[in-house]
Amino acid sequence: MNYPSNIQVNSGIAPHRFCVAPMMDWTDRHCRFFHRLISNQALLYTEMVTTGALIHGDHHRFLQYDEREHPVSFQLGGSNPRELAIAAKLVEDYGYDEVNLNVGCPSDRVQNGRFGACLMLEPELVADCVSEMSRAVSIPVTVKSRIGVDEKDSYEELHDFVKKISVAGCKTFIIHARKAWLKGLSPKENREIPPLNYEDVRQIKADFPHLNIIINGGICDLDDAENLNKELDGVMVGREAYHNPYLLAEVDQRIFNLPTPKKSRYEILDLLMLYIEIQLANGIRLNNITRHILGLFHGEPGARAWRRHLSEYAVKPGAGLQVVHDAIAFTNH
Repeated sequence: MNYPSNIQVNSGIAPHRFCVAPMMDWTDRHCRFFHRLISNQALLYTEMVTTGALIHGDHHRFLQYDEREHPVSFQLGGSNPRELAIAAKLVEDYGYDEVNLNVGCPSDRVQNGRFGACLMLEPELVADCVSEMSRAVSIPVTVKSRIGVDEKDSYEELHDFVKKISVAGCKTFIIHARKAWLKGLSPKENREIPPLNYEDVRQIKADFPHLNIIINGGICDLDDAENLNKELDGVMVGREAYHNPYLLAEVDQRIFNLPTPKKSRYEILDLLMLYIEIQLANGIRLNNITRHILGLFHGEPGARAWRRHLSEYAVKPGAGLQVVHDAIAFTNH
């Protein structure tokens, strides 16, 4: 089957103006392909993958993606500079547009591996990691961080962190505008309980005007994204983009100022059906794809029935395209 090429690869446009955040168990290759059908230009991120998984495991399983996903960034988790350099080279060899170092995840599992948000307490180590990665690859090496960790949350400490990492070679920082509590809060609570502090992120941009500063945290609509893009170099949206993916439908027009026609939900599904057919033929289970599209009709008539039908029937052995067609019938088509 010849798959129609409806996606224009980002060219000559600052891709970080709108990013979809890396989200564990969510932003896999099927999710990213679905999001790309909605927006041509949004910068997509993989789930975080550890250096150990790439170097010692089946790296192809983690690195494979569809060429139509571009622009796409690969997020790494790790704290060993040499291993990060090796992993970054694998990422580059697979054709990713960027490699991103996770210095923001607060989960216990990540802390036990000495990476994620706890690395903000070791800026010299992060600088070594970025330096080694930058020497190993020609694609951009970026860092995703918090504004602080535990009691180390002063603006001076954030400023010092950004300064040291930028000298090591990082020119783009994606900053989640909340600090992280490494003990006592779950990852979900760390996304909600520490208060947002956009002012520190704005001040970082003022103090480092030559750097690309992308803000993450609490951004739920394109009005917020447009306003923040007037002050900063871009925004990153996480769970809102996943639970309400049709948010992406006007990103190309409103954020990137392109005349790209906005697709309807049904046009997106027509394109996705072709992808699903190919994936099913390759042995992928229907639910591996449809679990990412449950929110497509968020706020629309029939949305609950759409979600319920896909959730109940896409998991059954042998489930095929008819399940999706039947779910569509519950919407206001």
